[in-house]
Amino acid sequence: MSTANPTPLWQPDRQQIADAQVTRFQTWAAEHHGAPAEGGYAALHRWSVAELETFWKAVTEWFDVRFTHPYARVLGSRAMPGAEWFPEATLNYTEHALRTADDPARADTPAILHVDETHEPRPVTWAELRRQVGSLAAELRALGVRPGDRVSGYLPNIPEAVVALLATAAVGAVWTSCAPDFGARSVLDRFQQVEPVVLFTVDGYRYGGKEHDRRDTVAELRAELPTLRAVVHIPLLGTDAPEGALEWSALTSEDVAPVYEEVPFDHPLWVLYSSGTTGLPKAIVQSQGGILVEHLKQLGLHCDLGPGDRFFWYTSTGWMMWNFLVSGLLTGTTIVTYDGSPGYPETGAQWAIAERTGATLFGTSAAYVMACRKAGVHPSRDHDLSRVKCVATTGSPLPPDGFRWLHDEVRDDLWIASVSGGTDVCSCFAGAVATLPVHIGELQAPGLGTDLQAWDPDGNPLIDEVGELVVTNPMPSMPIRFWNDPDGSRYHDSYFDTYPGVWRHGDWITLTSRGSVVIHGRSDSTLNRQGVRMGSADIYEVVERLPEIRESLVIGLELPDGGYWMPLFVHLAPGAALDDDLRDRIKRAIREQLSPRHVPDEIIEAPGVPHTLTGKRIEVPVKRLLQGTPLEKAVNPGSIDNLELLKFYEDIARKRA
Repeated sequence: MSTANPTPLWQPDRQQIADAQVTRFQTWAAEHHGAPAEGGYAALHRWSVAELETFWKAVTEWFDVRFTHPYARVLGSRAMPGAEWFPEATLNYTEHALRTADDPARADTPAILHVDETHEPRPVTWAELRRQVGSLAAELRALGVRPGDRVSGYLPNIPEAVVALLATAAVGAVWTSCAPDFGARSVLDRFQQVEPVVLFTVDGYRYGGKEHDRRDTVAELRAELPTLRAVVHIPLLGTDAPEGALEWSALTSEDVAPVYEEVPFDHPLWVLYSSGTTGLPKAIVQSQGGILVEHLKQLGLHCDLGPGDRFFWYTSTGWMMWNFLVSGLLTGTTIVTYDGSPGYPETGAQWAIAERTGATLFGTSAAYVMACRKAGVHPSRDHDLSRVKCVATTGSPLPPDGFRWLHDEVRDDLWIASVSGGTDVCSCFAGAVATLPVHIGELQAPGLGTDLQAWDPDGNPLIDEVGELVVTNPMPSMPIRFWNDPDGSRYHDSYFDTYPGVWRHGDWITLTSRGSVVIHGRSDSTLNRQGVRMGSADIYEVVERLPEIRESLVIGLELPDGGYWMPLFVHLAPGAALDDDLRDRIKRAIREQLSPRHVPDEIIEAPGVPHTLTGKRIEVPVKRLLQGTPLEKAVNPGSIDNLELLKFYEDIARKRA
């Protein structure tokens, strides 16, 4: 258990603690709202969940949230689902995202630094961003777009996508997006649910040094989305607009100030989608006010972002981290949008971008960190990363070796923030705290206002033991609803059917006695051998330390006769062979470093590991295939990065049967 790591890998010095925004917030909240002045973050967190309404009131005051109509109270109802935040209040998300443009000293500084595979940063100033948003918002209104209408983007991570989101929210419409590497079926599975009236598209995108033409896919989307009133063409590859489409440049040419629709606090801001591996993706609706206050808290207090910072997170518009990145604008931070392959022209490319853009917070995936480690990348030897104060990772738990590698290869005084949350809340349940030490393999602490607990099956809280990740109080960014879920049953069944009135997220976690958090992977794909439960992430961490293993996938299968079969599939590095020696080393590593009960029954070489379109390993659909479920029922084909790979696992199931 990670609580055996008493010595921190990093801890902030006195000056860093004093300068952190969360420290200044605590001092101010103690004076104005009765928060504890002593006891550091742990005391502040206890207060934030015990005095939930006071805490969120304090957040809105600290960040000067502008309510165009005042709220009656912070929480009208605390019920989950159904919590009612800031009833009667009105505001606008985009107004807050563009506030920095009103400061004459900052108007001509970059709001966005855009980078493509040439690695040449291109700035968009705050004044220019505001002008484009104002022009596009006016054009959307002229097209008849009204509050509540859906506006969709089939776009890469480019400044135009940021402008389109902000203009959509400015008019009170609802944004939704997919990345252009999604095929037509995957996009339609999402967009058809919400019936958009406008579609922003590119003609194609560049990735890995190649151009990918998407005009045929766009034509298919247009044909299959009958609610569209307008299609807007962004010529990323330089082609002419297709017949009937509007030109981006024509819609963003005017010099008009944005007009911000006053909308209720719980008015929908955007629709995000679950991975949809086993059915239609859930269309998750989050609110303008809920996202505004949650992201101010998360980015300002936890990530310690503000004017002068540069925020780079490698993401695509099909992942919630893109929405989170855009919200960096709320704190007056310059955001870095990167459109391209994470490893082009070589594995260490993201470090080059962090250097070129002067990123102060660099966010990436745990998988990318481990790929750099395996490839022998040396970030600080090859790049000036002196401005990077924090490297944050998400997507999957960062293994201990990843912590050590970042510490050794980037900087020994680096703040490493492994964070964990979900599309469902578009935020983090646990992760970055600038004033706390970092322990190897652990997330620093639960987030403020988030009563995160680990529960046993009977709903008893656990400390230093593995349990279900639950949240026992409402968070403002929890979904206001799912689209096309009129009675709320799908929403209820997704989070609240195990522990009534308590959010169950579907992850195994340990809350340590020192207040940190360890993530063990998804609880719905838990490995349960002879009553001993283990998360798959623990297995991957150990197995993938071996240089011969590129990636792995472990499945625990309950058999009809009461037995249990646990195969480990390994995707080998080039030139490696799965011989008896490698099999023995894999088994020995698991036995000695984890548990003798979780040594796999079989180790099978696989041509690859299937992922969702946002890069997460898919375990549950593979488990269903191995249980004999037909491929078309086990998985939604549009949600997988490589459908051909699943035929390999289906074939294994057939042979076993």
